[in-house]
Amino acid sequence: MMHAEKPKLDDLKKKVILVTGGAGFIGSHLCRALLNRDAKVINLDNFSNNYPPVFKKRNIAGLLSHPAFHLYNGDIRDYRLLEMINKRHPITEIIHLAALAGVRKSISDPLEYVDIDIKGTVNLLEFAAKHKPGRFIFASSSSVYGAGSLPFRETDRVDRPVSPYAAAKRAGELFGRTYYELYNIPVACLRFFTVYGPCQRPDMAVYHFTRLIDQNKEVPVFGLGKIKRDFTYVDDVVEGIIKTLSIPLTYALFNLGTAKSTSLLDLIEMISNKLGKKARITYYPLQPGDAPETLADLTHSSKTLGFKPTVSLDDGIKSFISWYRRIKR
Repeated sequence: MMHAEKPKLDDLKKKVILVTGGAGFIGSHLCRALLNRDAKVINLDNFSNNYPPVFKKRNIAGLLSHPAFHLYNGDIRDYRLLEMINKRHPITEIIHLAALAGVRKSISDPLEYVDIDIKGTVNLLEFAAKHKPGRFIFASSSSVYGAGSLPFRETDRVDRPVSPYAAAKRAGELFGRTYYELYNIPVACLRFFTVYGPCQRPDMAVYHFTRLIDQNKEVPVFGLGKIKRDFTYVDDVVEGIIKTLSIPLTYALFNLGTAKSTSLLDLIEMISNKLGKKARITYYPLQPGDAPETLADLTHSSKTLGFKPTVSLDDGIKSFISWYRRIKR
């Protein structure tokens, strides 16, 4: 990895950025931020029914009229579609967020994760090998660390994934390394740590807990209440992605987290207090594939990217619940 330079965000005006999964949670926030910085954004999303597509349509409804935003409904495994898009809008950068997410679902249906998360990523890398974009940014996950020692550092060995989802994300990192070595494509793999915020998927923890508490339903807490997570607000993650567009790059791994770990019980208490409703908690054992705790070491990301999260968990939950109340109405 080369030395860091101050990101030149004005350079985004010259970029045509393919964002895969751009109608999803993180993707829609990213598309909006890129447009605000005058980039041209090509959003490729298949609007899968992994969760109700109406969520994704709502996420990008306000972007559709923007002259620099172009939406394509299609699959990342469709190479001919990628070529067609590139003929219309010669792509300068790729930010690959599209994936089949979810640790527990990956255990029940691992082949689907191989097909989408691994084959889809390799298809995009093949496209990149031919067209040589300025860089290929891959959304990885803190799940690649498994149950490793804390805090998680990019230099840690990550050869013991505990779910097919984690293994697929690690495979994406390794294929990124391979394509850098073979074709000299600059690649950054960003390991996201439990991202939350407005527009997130309804099955994710913050949304799931908020809805159950609000509806006075049982709140299942796995790991007997001992699970802890490094919760990262979506705006901070988006800033980390954008900074990755501007640094000198060969092949690199970056943690995008907060370097703070919070128990699920403390998270639930925070949500309960902001909703003004008591949570009805039921405890369950740790589920297969779940790490007991995650915690990012941000030394490398801070030094190289200038990454510094600014949104506290308290402020982030307040923002999420404000959004939740709006869409509930």
